[in-house]
Amino acid sequence: MTDQVLQTIDARREASISGLREFLSFPSVSTKPEHAADVRQCAHWLAERLGSAGLRAEIQPTAGHPVVVARNEHKPGLPTVLFYGHYDVQPPEPLDKWVTPPFEPAVRNGAIYARGACDDKGQVWAHVEAVSIWQQHGGPPVNLIMLIEGEEEIGSPNLEPFVREHRDELRADVAVISDTGQFARGVPALTYGLRGLVYCEVFVTGADHDTHSGMFGGAIPNPANVLCELLATLHDRDGRVNLPGFYDDVRPLSDSERQAWAKLPFDEKQVLQELKLQRTTGEAGYSSLERAWGRPTCDVNGLTSGYQGHGAKTIIPSTASAKVSMRLVPDQDPRTIVEIFERALRGRCPDTVSIEFARHGLASPVLVPREGPAMRLASEAVKAGFGAAPVLIREGGTIPVVGLIKSVLEMDTLLVGFGLPDDRVHSPNEKFDLDALRKGTRTAAVLYEKLAGLK
Repeated sequence: MTDQVLQTIDARREASISGLREFLSFPSVSTKPEHAADVRQCAHWLAERLGSAGLRAEIQPTAGHPVVVARNEHKPGLPTVLFYGHYDVQPPEPLDKWVTPPFEPAVRNGAIYARGACDDKGQVWAHVEAVSIWQQHGGPPVNLIMLIEGEEEIGSPNLEPFVREHRDELRADVAVISDTGQFARGVPALTYGLRGLVYCEVFVTGADHDTHSGMFGGAIPNPANVLCELLATLHDRDGRVNLPGFYDDVRPLSDSERQAWAKLPFDEKQVLQELKLQRTTGEAGYSSLERAWGRPTCDVNGLTSGYQGHGAKTIIPSTASAKVSMRLVPDQDPRTIVEIFERALRGRCPDTVSIEFARHGLASPVLVPREGPAMRLASEAVKAGFGAAPVLIREGGTIPVVGLIKSVLEMDTLLVGFGLPDDRVHSPNEKFDLDALRKGTRTAAVLYEKLAGLK
């Protein structure tokens, strides 16, 4: 039966691309209130597509954006698989950097370009297609639950209450997520580690209104200057994060991991060329892969202060703010790290201004088992789908639900990603290779057949 499913997948290539175009056309930007209706419309469209495939699909409300839950007909004796994905996307700005509009999907150079093409609509679509085609051939040989949320890009603030409330309905033998990537073109991968996240915002306030820089400059505090000085203290000369206690709980990289990563076909010169950079930077004593996968970071994600319009306006701004994220590694607790960050900046801030903080997201780092029956079956599925055995990697990004699945539902997750390093995730001109879409769909189809062997 699997051969028939794969033949149907290959025969439906154009139809699959057409469906993905529709999915990508929804501006389901979860962080912007003005797109709340678009997020809901996207959820309804997705539920309708799953329902038309013969699944029992429901739109479940949360305190924020809705969750789509779909199930096939469950049969006694079959293992249960929980698939997780998300249909929300990052904001598309800056819009002037896009070759084609972010929500008008365009196919060129063997890829489909749109916001969310890789993260995560294209990868979700690979599973939707695989399951839909299995349904045409009697259904996948597992009991399947599909949980697709609309708030991953804002830290999944309402997913934990939803999962806890529905934990008995969501229990499974294993979870599957496709929101990661291949190591390189032609080098598929299974991911076993993800970094955690602290995302917060810093606000510095001086006078109660903007003032004339000629009349007041040099006599009153400038919040923009103060904020820049504070941000400049966040790293030392060796690239380490300069926050007392930040590294206290960091689990060191093992020699075996460092040796394994050194053998991966990583072309640093090519990466620099693609990014139009001269050299890499970061914490001394570590390779680029080690810095990106296995070491914690602190980065400024956005700065706002003063006049931003055309031309000049000579003012001392009354406020300045920065969005700051920290990627965490195993054994770091995001609740501890955010306290460390806020305490350090409060202590360094002069008393001539006030400083406040907002927290936008906390997520724990994750390591999943590198061995065991599920990983072996996933490896076989990737090899069948991509024609090459996968390498084992960590990734530097964060998927909050992985830790939630482990702590609340008490199961491990298979991270089976189809994206490529050059997909420009979170950036203008995000893409998803059509070859990755086809091979990812084939991998997903085989994976559900392979996971039937868990029982």
